[in-house]
Amino acid sequence: MTTVRQRRGGRVTEGAEDQPSEEKNVKSDGKVLSDHTGGKLWNILSITLGGIVAIGLGLLTSFYVATLHENDLWFSNIKEVEREISFRTECGLYYSYYKQMIQAASIQQGLHGLVYDNKTESVRTINILERMNVYQEVFLSILYRILPIQQYLEPVYFYIYTLFGLQAVYVFALYVTSWLLSGTWLSGLLAACWYITNRIDTTRVEFTIPLRENWALPFFAVQIAAITYLLRTHLQPAQERLTLLAVFVATFLFSLTWQFNQFMMLIQALALFILDCFDMLPTAKVTWLYIIQISGLLLVCVLQFFNSMILGSLLISFNASVLIARTIQKNLKKGNLFNRLGKLILHVLLVSSLTLLVNKFIKKSLNLESDEHIFKFLKAKFGFGSTRDFDANLYLCEEAFGLLPLNTFSRLSDTLLFYVYIFSLFPLTVAALIVAFRNLSGSNQIQEKAEEYTITLKPDAAYNLIHTVLFGCLALSTMRMKYLWTSHMCVFASFGLCSTEVWRLILKCVHLYTSQRTQMIKYSIPIITLLYISYKFWPGIMDELSELREFYDPDTVELMNWIKSNTPNTAVFAGSMQLLAGVKLCTGRTLTNHPHYEDKHLRERTKQIYQIYAKRSPEDVYRILQSFGTDYVILEDSICYERRHSRGCRLRDLLDTANGHIMDGLGESEPDLKPSLYPRFCEEIKKNLPSYTLRFIRVFQNKTFHVYKLAKYK
Repeated sequence: MTTVRQRRGGRVTEGAEDQPSEEKNVKSDGKVLSDHTGGKLWNILSITLGGIVAIGLGLLTSFYVATLHENDLWFSNIKEVEREISFRTECGLYYSYYKQMIQAASIQQGLHGLVYDNKTESVRTINILERMNVYQEVFLSILYRILPIQQYLEPVYFYIYTLFGLQAVYVFALYVTSWLLSGTWLSGLLAACWYITNRIDTTRVEFTIPLRENWALPFFAVQIAAITYLLRTHLQPAQERLTLLAVFVATFLFSLTWQFNQFMMLIQALALFILDCFDMLPTAKVTWLYIIQISGLLLVCVLQFFNSMILGSLLISFNASVLIARTIQKNLKKGNLFNRLGKLILHVLLVSSLTLLVNKFIKKSLNLESDEHIFKFLKAKFGFGSTRDFDANLYLCEEAFGLLPLNTFSRLSDTLLFYVYIFSLFPLTVAALIVAFRNLSGSNQIQEKAEEYTITLKPDAAYNLIHTVLFGCLALSTMRMKYLWTSHMCVFASFGLCSTEVWRLILKCVHLYTSQRTQMIKYSIPIITLLYISYKFWPGIMDELSELREFYDPDTVELMNWIKSNTPNTAVFAGSMQLLAGVKLCTGRTLTNHPHYEDKHLRERTKQIYQIYAKRSPEDVYRILQSFGTDYVILEDSICYERRHSRGCRLRDLLDTANGHIMDGLGESEPDLKPSLYPRFCEEIKKNLPSYTLRFIRVFQNKTFHVYKLAKYK
């Protein structure tokens, strides 16, 4: 297991573009500014200063996470094998393709090796570019080869610095989104500060660098910023076209870099659908966004050699169904309240039915089963029956796929983020409900009554409101997805605290509204909040940056060095998915299975390989391993004798249940489970009984790992 130990000594203020016309060029006493030139100059200076602050905060964030990574591992001092081991689980697998491209004799040979790969899955040739989202590794490796930097920068540093650099893009996009929503760059400054001080819950880039989400989320944030700008009113045609192009590019890059893009964009499409149904967004712009999502995903599908999982995505089916349903129901937004409610219910039913029919048809036509494990997991997670499915239970038992822990809210509250988020969310949600009801009813009386709330829910604010609510629900249900919510939480909370419209609504409700009071509160409270955050968390950040530790995993280092020195380059290794990703990266040996789980054949193969931890006979295990061309099998004590999970969630328990066997340990078992005829393979093999030694020869062991070579036995 990889650990760290203490290090030894060794070698615009405001961008007023979107403010209401009656306040744009008005003094505090209500008189029109006489000097328009002076006002323009002030706006230019404000926007320039805000932009400089945004860029500076982005670069500081990059430097911050890069320093934390260096201090935690002493990355500059450790050996290459230790650096590679630090890329844990699937991170190591993705980085291995970057390394493979760098080490190839030419770019053409490197690409050929990825398209016709026979080392990632033994006795099988697969197309890595079709199966996995690794175009970023390909692009980066080509860039490294053609730039004159080889003498000054090692490939690994070029890679990790690029990821840390993307954090600057991420923070810049969050800053700009908040600025666009509130009209003041003070809001962007607050959003960026919250992102940094809540780093534990907003990013994990410093210890999972090659993870797909670390590539994708900066582009997702850029897309949200572009959509926020697109939904502004009174855009010029040229501005609108450029913004649509920015949305498309960001959507494409987001889709290209993460295999779960379709599920995130489906939630985004649902947000657009809900707002469009209640007439809270311009229909033409929503249509363009649907088309951009589909076209971006289809372009990625082409680049991934027509990946069937993309074609069978719910997003494409849903967006196509919405566009079809619109042509059928042309008068959806006309009529009185009950008439529109009836049409709306019919529209939702029509879109839902069409989505399921289109998706079913595509999956039947393509014989698509790559994503079935996700739906099995969701079905079991939300209580639609228990399951013994090994793949679904593998996800259900992982903490990352469980509910969001309550201590997350405690941490977010320490920085005041969660309190301000709820403070912003409540009035805007109330305003959204009132505006939605007014739009549906079409009543002049209700419209007049709700007129004062309209300003608090411009289209860009409405979109970000429903976005944060839906992604909040996702984060609450699945902890791993919290990073999509918490970063946007920083944007939304800072927008609420710096928004003229929100403060006007609140002050009017308590009969304390004046223009001067609103402006004073809008600036004073965010500044006080920034001062509080700086006072409370700056010393902790400095302590964190000064804490020095060192990578320490001698058992894994010993294993990788032994494999490189004592096994042929063509040797095939079997073991756990997580460990084998490191084996491929550090040694280049062929694998039987790996952590990229979005393939049905690989999932079945992994379940078979994992019988080394089940109650199976040596004959069965030997036959299974031989069928995948295995030369060596690696057994891990941390899995065989696992204590991290409770009974029922240990890997050996999942295998026993799937095999119909009673689990080990005290506790109840399902009545139809039966005792196995054989002991657990990973335990029994260590006793050196003849039935095992005839087939498996131990060639390496340390405190953590046991390596056995398959004997030539008939």
